Amino acid sequence: MSSFATIRYEIDGAVATITLARPDARNAQNSDMIDEIDSAFDLVDADDDVRVVVVAADGDHFSAGHDLKEILAGTSYWASQRDTPEGKLRHEQVMYWDKLVRIRDFRKPTIAAVQGTCAAGGLMLASVCDLVVAADDARFSNPVARMSGVGVELLVEPWDFGPRKAKEFLLCATTIDAAEAERLGFVNRVVRRSDLAEAARTMADEVALVPAITAEAIKASVNHMLDAQGQRESWRHHFMLHQFVSNTPTALGRLADRKAGGMDAVKREQAGS
Repeated sequence: MSSFATIRYEIDGAVATITLARPDARNAQNSDMIDEIDSAFDLVDADDDVRVVVVAADGDHFSAGHDLKEILAGTSYWASQRDTPEGKLRHEQVMYWDKLVRIRDFRKPTIAAVQGTCAAGGLMLASVCDLVVAADDARFSNPVARMSGVGVELLVEPWDFGPRKAKEFLLCATTIDAAEAERLGFVNRVVRRSDLAEAARTMADEVALVPAITAEAIKASVNHMLDAQGQRESWRHHFMLHQFVSNTPTALGRLADRKAGGMDAVKREQAGS
């Protein structure tokens, strides 16, 4: 088992498990966590005995998204670079776009095991995994539009929920429960909260029965189909729109308000008040 500060990395047979380990922060993804997840995938890529990756989380929640406290306070290198449009674009390109698309394209199958809150950046992380197992208490949301962001950096919802439901989900800031996420095709299986880890492991063991080269080819073929339909270019177009809107006077004014009001201001925006 490798040593990390914000995640755990464990190998059991053919399955590697990357566990988000900031439960007191609802597993909000700070810069350290994002870098450590990426480093864990380096370890998986280098280990031919590992056939499947499970992305799980400690505590009551999968992930509340990116760590807004770090971003508002500028307490990391990347957060401190966001005062210019160029710095913000570079941060989100390197830390969000590149690392998430890498997981989507990763040669080994990935499974997200989701419980509780799965919001914004947490939703992106679950979405770029190949399969999703959800506890019956899982809740999926993306309230970023109310905070002036155009969703988040990867617009996954039209692909995962369908276009009309995606518009409702984003514009009305609705929350989808596990059963609805399964009905829409975002979630593969819904299980009792107490059974989540076992269910994710069972699925991983099923996937591991497929020869590695075959699993890699199946994943590459399905992803190629999505790219032929325009997924990657759609994501890129959205990413640039997100950058443009984030640097408009409206968005910058709200950012200043959030910095002045702290997390209470963020919570009011998310609630629509």
